[in-house]
Amino acid sequence: AKIKRVIIKYVDEWSTRKLMFLQGDADIVYVPRQYISEVEGAPGIRCIKDLPTLQLDAVFFTFEVDPNSPYIGSGKLDGKGVPPDLFKDVNMRKAFAYSFDWDTFIKEAMLGEAKQVPGPIPEGLPGFNPNQPKYTLDLAKAEEYFKKAWNGQVWEKGFTLEILYNTGNIPRKTAAEILKHNIESLNPKFHINVREVDWPTYLRAFVRSQLPVFIIGWLADYPDPHNFVYPFMHSNGDYASAQKYSNPKADELIEKGIAESDPEARKNIYYELQRIYYEDVPSFIIDQPLGRHWERDWVKGWYYNPIHPGIYFYDLWKGY
Repeated sequence: AKIKRVIIKYVDEWSTRKLMFLQGDADIVYVPRQYISEVEGAPGIRCIKDLPTLQLDAVFFTFEVDPNSPYIGSGKLDGKGVPPDLFKDVNMRKAFAYSFDWDTFIKEAMLGEAKQVPGPIPEGLPGFNPNQPKYTLDLAKAEEYFKKAWNGQVWEKGFTLEILYNTGNIPRKTAAEILKHNIESLNPKFHINVREVDWPTYLRAFVRSQLPVFIIGWLADYPDPHNFVYPFMHSNGDYASAQKYSNPKADELIEKGIAESDPEARKNIYYELQRIYYEDVPSFIIDQPLGRHWERDWVKGWYYNPIHPGIYFYDLWKGY
C-alpha cells in the first residue's frame, strides 16, 4: 500500500464536515444530496458524478402488522386507524402505487440523479427486464383501487396511518410526503401522518413488523439478481419476512433461479419474478440512484466499482 494509515472520522453535523472538506482537513467525504450546491465547484474539490449503482429504494407494505404497533391508531377501519392486515388486500397496495409521483420525487429528492426501474432487479444485472410494466402516477386509477379495497369499506370509512422516516433522510421524507399529499387529495377521510424518528427507533419498529408502510433501500452484496429478489420477494427474505409476504410460486422460482446455470433459463425465471412482483405489489421501487464521489484533488488512485460502494484505501495515495 502507498499509504500507511487511514483515519476515518464520523462527523454527523454537516457544517463541520463541510468546513473540514473545504479547508483540506478531510480528503474524502460523503456529501448528502441536499448539500451538493454548497461544495460543488469549490477550489480543490473533485466530484465524479453519474456513477451507476446496484441499489434500489422502495416503499414496502406490511401484510400483518403487529397488533400492538403504535403506528396503526385504533387498529380498526374506522377512520381513526387501520387494521393490522390492511395491506393484505392487493387493491390497497395498487392504490398506493398509483399515488406515487416518480417525476417529482426524482427531481426534488434525488436532484434528477436517479431513474425509475420497474421491479426488484436493478438495471445492470442479468435478468433485468427493461420492458416490464411499471406503475406510474395515476390518481384516477388510485381512486378506482381505493374504492375496491375491503369491499368499499376503505373509501366509505377512511383511514389514518403513520409513515415513518429516519432523521435526516430527506429522500424518504419526500417520498412519504408525496404519498400523503396525493392520497389525502382523493378523499377527506384519508389521513397519513409523516413522522421523523431516530434510526434505532425506525429499525426496531421495522424488525417488529410494526410499520404498515416503510421506505428503505437495498444495496448489492454481490452482483446477481438473487441478491435482490430474495430479500424483496422470498418469504424468508430480509424484507418479505418482516412484511409477512409469502407467495409459494415466487419462493419456488427464486430457489430455481439461484440453482439454474443456463443464462437464458435464468433470464426467463427472473422475468417471471418481475411479472409476479408487478401483480402482487408487495412493494414498489421508487428509484435506482446514481452516485457521486467527492475528494480533494490531491487524492490519487481512486476508481469506481459499483459492488464496492465504500473506499478501497489500498490503491490510494496523496500527491500534492
